[in-house]
Amino acid sequence: MTTPRRPRIAAPARAPAGEVIALRTLISHPMESGFRRDATGQLIARDILVRFECRFDAALIFAADLAPGTAANPYLSFHYRAERSGTLEFMWRDQAGAETREQHALSVA
Repeated sequence: MTTPRRPRIAAPARAPAGEVIALRTLISHPMESGFRRDATGQLIARDILVRFECRFDAALIFAADLAPGTAANPYLSFHYRAERSGTLEFMWRDQAGAETREQHALSVA
């Protein structure tokens, strides 16, 4: 299995109360479907991320199930209404159950 590089997260550090903010993530991962062949004709082993979740102070605010058809280096974009200050936690899980996590503090005034 591929160990993903540290994901990139685009999210504001501050937002006015009630504002809808854009959250964007990008993670480096090959997302090999298991159907492609290498230069010698051998199948490349399946290696995919299967789940993405975003939580705000432990409450799930967005989730996506990923599939073999998802492009390499998955990019996700979604919106969230900022009501209070707290911590956003982003999690990607691969087919073997390994997880990559990042956090981002959000200050709401």
